[in-house]
Amino acid sequence: MSSTLFRWPIRVYYEDTDTAGIVYYANYLKFFERARTEWLRALGWGQHALAGEHGLAFVVAQASVDYRRPARLDDELVVEAAVVQLGRASLTFEQRAWRGAELLASARVRVGCIRAADYSPAPMPAAMLAAMKPLLQKDPA
Repeated sequence: MSSTLFRWPIRVYYEDTDTAGIVYYANYLKFFERARTEWLRALGWGQHALAGEHGLAFVVAQASVDYRRPARLDDELVVEAAVVQLGRASLTFEQRAWRGAELLASARVRVGCIRAADYSPAPMPAAMLAAMKPLLQKDPA
C-alpha cells in the first residue's frame, strides 16, 4: 500500500437504513469499521490471523463522529481511513464517508491492541508497526 489515505467502496443496503429510508446513524460506525478492517488486510494483517497467530485483537477505545448529510438506500459510498497517531499499542484514525464529492460523515477513532486471552493492552507486532509507520499522516487536529 503506497498511499497514506485508504479508500473502501460500500453500497448502502436496505438493512443499513431506518424507517425514513436513510442510513441509521450507528451504521456509519460499521462502515468505518469495515474500512479499517480492509486497511489492515491490505497491509497483510487479517484480523483472524492476528488473533490466531499472535493472540491479539483490536478494540475501539474512543470514537467521535460528525454527521453532515444522510446516505440513502443503494447509494454508493467511499469510506476513507488515514492513521494520524501511532503508538506501540494504539492508533488513531481520521475517517470520512463520501457520496461522490459530498462529505456525509467524518470520524476520529482510536483503537487499541489487546491480548485476546485477557483483554489487556498489548504492543502490536514489530512488523505491523513497521508497515504502518510510513502510512502515518500528519494529524490535522
